[in-house]
Amino acid sequence: MTPVVPPPHLRSVLRSLATGVTVVTTDTPEGPAGVSINSFTSVSLEPPLVLFCISRTSRTWPAIEAAGHFAVSILGSGQERIARQFCATGVDRFAGQRLTTAWTGAPVLADAAAYLDCTLARVVDAGDHHIVIGEVVSAGALADQRPLVFAHSRYGTC
Repeated sequence: MTPVVPPPHLRSVLRSLATGVTVVTTDTPEGPAGVSINSFTSVSLEPPLVLFCISRTSRTWPAIEAAGHFAVSILGSGQERIARQFCATGVDRFAGQRLTTAWTGAPVLADAAAYLDCTLARVVDAGDHHIVIGEVVSAGALADQRPLVFAHSRYGTC
């Protein structure tokens, strides 16, 4: 029999892993949709692929899936407020944000450190999350900033 690690214990162990902080956005007929994501990584340079994980219960996921494209804004140091804003529920997550539009039409946070514009390439169901793989169609650095990171339930920089 394989041992099972209880979710609270696994979460406490994974707190030691520092992750970058991003905001994943898309456009909808009702306006922009977006959510903070810290489970983001590069997958491949050829072809250019990235991935992020999103909860199956996310209210933003259906908008991203329906649009078939998304932008990833990579947050820099000093942008903790933005990360928290895009985690909050019942608020206008885009309030006070300067936006630009990526090639796909997805909104990009203009004050982010960098962005990647992606088309939806593949979705893999994985437990209580989806693994979303995107093909990068455009990208750019927006500001020379140190990255915002998250570990031990706190934001910081490296």
